Amino acid sequence: MKKLLLSMVAVAAFAFTTQAQTEKGNVLLGGNVGFNTSKAGGADKADVNFKIVPTVGYFVSDNFAIGTGVGYNYNKQVSDNYLNQAFEVSPFGRYYVDLNEQFKFFGQLAVPMAFGNNKYVDDQGNAGDKLATTTNIGVNLAPGLAFYPTKNVGIEISLDGFGYNHYAVESELTGNKVESNSFGFNADTFTPKLGVMFHF
Repeated sequence: MKKLLLSMVAVAAFAFTTQAQTEKGNVLLGGNVGFNTSKAGGADKADVNFKIVPTVGYFVSDNFAIGTGVGYNYNKQVSDNYLNQAFEVSPFGRYYVDLNEQFKFFGQLAVPMAFGNNKYVDDQGNAGDKLATTTNIGVNLAPGLAFYPTKNVGIEISLDGFGYNHYAVESELTGNKVESNSFGFNADTFTPKLGVMFHF
């Protein structure tokens, strides 16, 4: 009987700590970091892509957080003779719905923006003059599921969901501006996004 009582107390304490993660006043920390390199056959230098976007959010009320990601994207494509560098900011709002003590469904609305430039890159990987200014602004509504194995850690899986994107490139030489708009729905369950968020 004593073991059963202790087990019930431990489970109740664990349930209480998991429910406290999305309460008003808590902070959400996470982010996105990636590195990729590839070398085409016969090329002198490899293509390199590096991205880092730390994210912070604040629960303004129970289960509702607002925040932003701020970071940098470096994409050198020697095989295509260009380099794009961009400053990124991605404000978001996220709402959680409790499923049980350890699982929460969430929906996130984000407005990712990137402001950068394109430069010419020679076959040796050396960057030259600035060729164009780039602007990328989007809106994304994505669903996800969070699992809380501990009080401060949430393991998340999410889909891309609905998205809109506006992309513009303005030439430094001619001043001409080329713009494109895209809208779509992407719910590929074979390639979901997996992440970890920290709650404090």
